[in-house]
Amino acid sequence: MAGRYVFDKESFSFKKVTYSVWGVVRTVLKYSIAIITLSVIYYVVGSLFISTDMEKRLRRENRAYEKEYARMREEERLLADVVKGLQVKDDGIYEQIFHTSAPMASPSAVTDYSAAADTVPDRDLVSFTAEKASRLVASAAEIEASLQGFTESVLSEDFVCPPLGIPVKGLSYSQIGASVGMKINPFYKVPVQHNGLDLLMPQGTDVFSTAAGTVTEVEHSRQGQGNVVALDHGNGWVTRYSHLADISVSRGQKVQKGKKIGTVGMTGSSFAPHLHYEVIFNGTYCDPVCYLLDGVGMEEYADNVYMSINTEQSMD
Repeated sequence: MAGRYVFDKESFSFKKVTYSVWGVVRTVLKYSIAIITLSVIYYVVGSLFISTDMEKRLRRENRAYEKEYARMREEERLLADVVKGLQVKDDGIYEQIFHTSAPMASPSAVTDYSAAADTVPDRDLVSFTAEKASRLVASAAEIEASLQGFTESVLSEDFVCPPLGIPVKGLSYSQIGASVGMKINPFYKVPVQHNGLDLLMPQGTDVFSTAAGTVTEVEHSRQGQGNVVALDHGNGWVTRYSHLADISVSRGQKVQKGKKIGTVGMTGSSFAPHLHYEVIFNGTYCDPVCYLLDGVGMEEYADNVYMSINTEQSMD
């Protein structure tokens, strides 16, 4: 195989070129580094000064988004001002109707039971803690006694579970109105006895039985509590549903828990559409908010109780 020859000027003869391994490696490395360097330079130059169609489109979109973002920020500020103004008006209307402050985001969320300790001087902290512990021990004893009595009642043969369902679906604490007690009448603006719980629901909302029972009262009236349905659940438990728009059951009919018995209305002496719900045990009016337990968590239950106690005006 013919090789490569070069002319040697000193000896005036041709010499055959020989290659060493190191020389070949060095030559390959030299050209490789040169190629890589040129590729990097071309890539940087292309990236900085030459834009692809996609890059041009993305830049246009970014500029459009910047303009849109500024416009949306301005709209957000304007909407926030509008919402704040509406909230002030809504709070004013709520206070005017119910004579109490409008509900917070969650009444139980702002309750701080440990805040009182911050106001107690260090020297009295021990006595304060001891007194608080004594109250907690007494409360625990009362709860234990109540649980024992409840357990004995449940285990008895003639036990009938109280009506623990919720008469309307989708009820939130902000729709809880006045409960049992002396409440301001919305028409005469004087305190009168209120024997049920007002549930502020839109007119036409379905009303359901909170426990199985028998329909003992169906009344159609334009006065007083308007259209009324009463259910006897046995063992002294009775529930009544007032100011109904429509009634879906008849006297003597047996119904199961969750049976639709009518719709929310404002018949009779009603200030606004709502359901007046009563729970009666052996002729005594109970606080219905204490029986709204079906699927209700502890925090939601506390919010319901808070609203029922602090709403000073009834809706009927």
